[in-house]
Amino acid sequence: MTARAIAVMMLCNIVWALNVVVSKVAVDDLAVPPLFYAVLRSLIVAIALAPLLWPLPEKLWKVLLVGLAIGGGSFALFFMGLKTASPSASGVVSLTGAPMTVLFAIIFLGERIRWKRGLGIGLSFGGVFFAMTGSSQMEASSGLLLVFVSAVIGALGAVFVKKLNISSIRLQAWAAVASIAVLGPLSMLFEHDLMAPVIAAPWEVAACLFFAAVIVSIGAHTAYFQMLQRYDTNVIVPLTLFTPILTIAFGAWLTGDTIGGRLIVGGAIALVGVAIIVVRPSETFTRRFLVKLRL
Repeated sequence: MTARAIAVMMLCNIVWALNVVVSKVAVDDLAVPPLFYAVLRSLIVAIALAPLLWPLPEKLWKVLLVGLAIGGGSFALFFMGLKTASPSASGVVSLTGAPMTVLFAIIFLGERIRWKRGLGIGLSFGGVFFAMTGSSQMEASSGLLLVFVSAVIGALGAVFVKKLNISSIRLQAWAAVASIAVLGPLSMLFEHDLMAPVIAAPWEVAACLFFAAVIVSIGAHTAYFQMLQRYDTNVIVPLTLFTPILTIAFGAWLTGDTIGGRLIVGGAIALVGVAIIVVRPSETFTRRFLVKLRL
């Protein structure tokens, strides 16, 4: 890889990690309802990528389901979890997405694994469990459970990307449409005073949405998929492992997360497990979504 390509990937990691902190600020500090925040984010993405919606893709209903899973569906659960979970804790729990993707590939795609990837799966889950069972902020909570479910939904969607004949950027556009269609009614039904936080802090909310939709979803993900087109997946995907490390660092720096030894040790064990998973070859599913499960 060139120095420029490495710089682009590191910038993507920084943006993805900061997005966890920005989302925490939006749904917790600014009190934007999580489902509504996911809808607004998807609306911006849909408007920006509207020209890519035509012509209609093959198997549209499958595109919408998978798009919802790796788009607003998993994001909404993640935002709901961030109401009570810290960015650092959420970053570690999200590491379960990679082993869950492999497990779903075994179930639905007939993926076969050998002992090395089996070890990686065990280390990933074991490291996260070790970190979560401590007496600090990593204790199992409803927020972290929602983050885990978000990773599960994203992993399930990532496996079925294999069955779609659509480019990543067009999938992103349709994911935004599916997210609006499903999450919009749910937000109006279960959340209240949707516009109150926007009226109270319009510029702050707008800045969070711009960062999440334009900088992250369109900018960083487009750059990521361009890197995947130019370089081997084995080179690119492991570089995304810097995201959880940076998430923990930014959480400690920007939101004052308590970083205990148990979190560091558990996170390190999980990272080793994920690293083993992403560098092993796969014959049945698209590895570009192994770590980045959401669009």
